[in-house]
Order: sequence, then C-alpha cells, then structure tokens
Amino acid sequence: MPKLKTKKAARSRFRITSNGKVMRFRARRNHLLSKRTRKAKRQLRDAVTLANADARRVKKMLVK
Repeated sequence: MPKLKTKKAARSRFRITSNGKVMRFRARRNHLLSKRTRKAKRQLRDAVTLANADARRVKKMLVK
C-alpha cells in the first residue's frame, strides 16, 4: 500500500509545534481592516492552539 499523501490545504493552514500542538491562524485578517481598531488587528496576528478534538483530525491530514 502506498504512503498517504499530505493534504496540501491543511499543510498551508496549520503548523505543528515542537511539543506536538497544532497551531492555527486567526480569521478576519484579509480585508476591511480599516474599520478595526489597532488592538483588534494586533490580536489577530497571534496564532492560537487548536482544540484537542480538532488537533487529532488535523494531525491525520498532515501525515506523510
């Protein structure tokens, strides 16, 4: 049986840390940013940890 391919869409959206946690980027950061406050835009820059239930599914997608 051949090796599983990585899901390219998942690879571009998620990163796995050295501890094995899955990080994702925040939404609402592409356009219409002029109406947002400086604080709101700054908070959107930080990546956040994915929930454990979702992280298991994403790790399966990122298997090579």
